[in-house]
Amino acid sequence: MKLEGLRVIDLSMYLPGPHLTLMMADHGAEVIRVEAPGGEPSRKYGPFEPDDAGNPQSVWFRNYHRGKKSIVLDLKTPAGKEILLKLAETADVFVEAFRPGAMDRLGLGYAQLKARNPRLIYCSVSAFGHTGPLSSKPTHDMGTQALAGTLALNDNGDGMPVVPGLPGADMGAGMAGLIGVLMALYRRTITGQGEHVDASMYDILLSFTGHLNGTVLTEGKAPETRTGRSIGGAAFYNVYATKDGRHIALTGRELKFAESLLGYLGRPDLVALCAQDDCVAQEPVKEFLRAAFKQRTQAEWVEALSKLELGWAPVLNMVEAFAHPHMAARGMLLTDDRGRKHIGNPVRFVEEPAQIGFHSPALGEDATDLLGELGYTAAQIADLRRDGVLG
Repeated sequence: MKLEGLRVIDLSMYLPGPHLTLMMADHGAEVIRVEAPGGEPSRKYGPFEPDDAGNPQSVWFRNYHRGKKSIVLDLKTPAGKEILLKLAETADVFVEAFRPGAMDRLGLGYAQLKARNPRLIYCSVSAFGHTGPLSSKPTHDMGTQALAGTLALNDNGDGMPVVPGLPGADMGAGMAGLIGVLMALYRRTITGQGEHVDASMYDILLSFTGHLNGTVLTEGKAPETRTGRSIGGAAFYNVYATKDGRHIALTGRELKFAESLLGYLGRPDLVALCAQDDCVAQEPVKEFLRAAFKQRTQAEWVEALSKLELGWAPVLNMVEAFAHPHMAARGMLLTDDRGRKHIGNPVRFVEEPAQIGFHSPALGEDATDLLGELGYTAAQIADLRRDGVLG
């Protein structure tokens, strides 16, 4: 497997870091979850299904922590800190997602760990990065979207932002961190030296706006959903309600698609408006399409549009999406031998696909093995448990 032989220490919680290390675990890396006493917070979030031992386990936790190991350490104790330092000496990658400065104050920052392991790739995932005036600001996904200007784009043309349905900042930062880690690992093969990867939700969001920020950079004018080509202004890149309260998305602005649908609907005279870059000029087309789509149910439109040369899709809810045969065909919905369903890994290779480890660790279940590997005796491990160092 691509990452076999790599050891990853993961202190992160919730979404970005755990998703990053899940991608690595599925492709052969040994990922050790270092959890605080009480465990990863997502262990407590329902719904729950039985784990391998028959105990209730959070589906959220399972989705991001399968195939990993778990040890509980109280990093506020000298003994807990020393165990983590010893683990870091054996590791290739170290992932944390605390507020900038927190790990330094614990004596576990990049400089401290680099002194013990110069080859270590240390990845910090944060909201705003480790430099700049916002670096210490606490927030989650939507806060970075608000300050990056992308939350303002999530409206229906009325100027009122809505809560994003997908945590794009969180997941984007996780993937940016993964890319940075893999680049640093490659560079290490040449230099022999580690690196500090500074992955931020804010930065990745800004990097996603290249197709939207033209007027921002040239005119100092913010894009608006009413006029933006790909955010609600274009007639053929928009969402339309159907007779039964469902929706159809038109997803391609190419003129051939406008010719196809408007010809089918008997309004070829509107095609010329779709050729204009000025989305305000396309408003008559949108008005016509709003009325037209209201005349049939979503299922009726699916049947009709399937016969046309057109970029489109029915808007599915997540149950319908997970039942779509394409999901299974792509290996993105997997079932283990207990009948539990899992999401597949999107990092795909033809010759060497991911091998999913369906077991998700019980809290701290690997502590004894890991400490034994580091040279701790059974008596010392018992003392650490008694003193609360292991949680």
